[in-house]
Amino acid sequence: MCGVFGIVGEYCSAKAHAAFATLQHRGRDNSKVIEAPGVFLGHHRLAITDLHPRAHQPMRCGNLLLSFNGEIYNHRALRKALPPQTWETSSDAEVILAAYAEWGIDCVEQFEGMFAFALLDGDTLYLVRDRFGEKSLFYHLSPTGIVFASEIKAIKPFLSSVRLNEDALHSYLSFLAPTPPHTFYQGITKLQSGEYVCFQHGQISQQSYYYPLATPPNIIAEQTTALEIIETKLQHSIQTRLDTTVPVAVLLSGGLDSAMICAIAAQQGKKLPVFTLGYAEYPAYDECSNAKATADYLGLEHTAVIMGQQDFEANIDQLLTHLDEPLNDPAALPLSLLLQKIAAEGFKVVLSGEGSDELFLGYRQYFEFLDIENAAQLQHKNWLKNYFHAHFSLQREWEWYKRIFDNSLLFRTSGENFTDLQQNQILRRNVKDNHSLQYLAPYLAKYHASGHAHPAQWYSMIDLSLFVGEHFLTKLDRVSMAHTLEARTPFLDHHLANSVLSITPQLRIGDGQTKSLLKQLARSYLSEPIISRRKKGFANPYLEWLIASKRIELIRSVNAKTGLFHTQALDDYIALGRRGKFKQHIWGLYVLSHWLDRELL
Repeated sequence: MCGVFGIVGEYCSAKAHAAFATLQHRGRDNSKVIEAPGVFLGHHRLAITDLHPRAHQPMRCGNLLLSFNGEIYNHRALRKALPPQTWETSSDAEVILAAYAEWGIDCVEQFEGMFAFALLDGDTLYLVRDRFGEKSLFYHLSPTGIVFASEIKAIKPFLSSVRLNEDALHSYLSFLAPTPPHTFYQGITKLQSGEYVCFQHGQISQQSYYYPLATPPNIIAEQTTALEIIETKLQHSIQTRLDTTVPVAVLLSGGLDSAMICAIAAQQGKKLPVFTLGYAEYPAYDECSNAKATADYLGLEHTAVIMGQQDFEANIDQLLTHLDEPLNDPAALPLSLLLQKIAAEGFKVVLSGEGSDELFLGYRQYFEFLDIENAAQLQHKNWLKNYFHAHFSLQREWEWYKRIFDNSLLFRTSGENFTDLQQNQILRRNVKDNHSLQYLAPYLAKYHASGHAHPAQWYSMIDLSLFVGEHFLTKLDRVSMAHTLEARTPFLDHHLANSVLSITPQLRIGDGQTKSLLKQLARSYLSEPIISRRKKGFANPYLEWLIASKRIELIRSVNAKTGLFHTQALDDYIALGRRGKFKQHIWGLYVLSHWLDRELL
């Protein structure tokens, strides 16, 4: 993993160097800058593939300049596919340059991996983000050129002022993270996953090259075939992500996804050390015992990292500042402490299980939504429509049924947080019903054009695009790179994803239990108690700590200065939070208040 920073256009060298230095945490092995009139390109390197200084970046090949963050897992195969040439390194960065020279920017379709890179070809700049958004890239356009970077903090110095982006605010409240292209900073734009932009002669254009469901539907309709294909693709994905000479660890929860990664790696001859987070005062959230049972079953070395309220209070401010903008994921701090321990043990790469739930229908609510979808088929439902309109409830379930009877889009990501009606109630501004659909519209258009028609396909597509791409993966990238660690996600191999999403929906749903296909496959690798454990995810006592530390009062104090929310509605939510309800709503308000206090007040 690495830090990318650059300017094409006019710039002040001292200011550019200072901005570039803010990303130093992303690469501990080397920092390098190439400067020329109208061009500043910098790179902080965490060396994974070809550790030799000859592979340092920015890398030049003739008229081409590259700063690349990520990993191209099929770079060796691409060397064989490209015309014979003299290679200067064994790095994947050099393969990107050679592939571009041969195929132009369409080379991105040949890459298997996670990547965000800037490639300068004469007066043309390409900024590219990988298919699922594992790596982020941001840019700022000005009258004199473009500034781009792996993180917002390096671009912020080039803004004339910090101003709140209202679209980022609403999409964050709706879906836990601002949706692309929005960031909380007016003037800073985020690339979408599976997209590249071209900057030439002061103009910018966008091009999408991938989205989930790009594969035709219903290609695989037989269960045995589906399981064989899933196993082959998952085996290959894990094998390629373990193809490195640097030490690798695994984030092991008590669940199925990380257990499968460990089991397949073990079958391939690599017994990887595993790390789990536990909670000193709150054993109900603790997965250490389950994770240890999995590690013992597979014969793996297991390390438990225990977190307490003192750790929360000592680290939360630094973490939220490092994230740059609001991200409503309470697991970010526990993950940061866990990764800090892993980095301190000398690891450079860590494997994580993001994407499995979304591919294999691992959330119980997917099946709840499928049941609710059936209510739309009722012939006589006017009285139900009138009933729901007359009996408002803050509960999201009320709105789900209302949407069915209003013929509105039911499923709006697993990360839907404040509904439009909830936002209208709490914000001191008018938020119309279905206001948030504008942020889903580009994805919905692709879904309708894809040929896929089953609701479960939409659930997976939008969750992979937003819930995973902008929420989970943003957290994973920022937090892992804060400790100069490369995080790899085997379930987000696009060949695996394409195959799973081409299986008939009825087969994916199976008997109505979560992860039906993956559980069947897992029986060849894991014991039944491991497979059938109830999912906990990265649950942690964040709200208990927020209340005990009295930090929750920041929400009220910031609102007193901004007037953003109705005081009574805000008080009602906080009161409900103290009773254990609307927990993620409260956390989202706290994270937002922290940013407002830091950036605007």
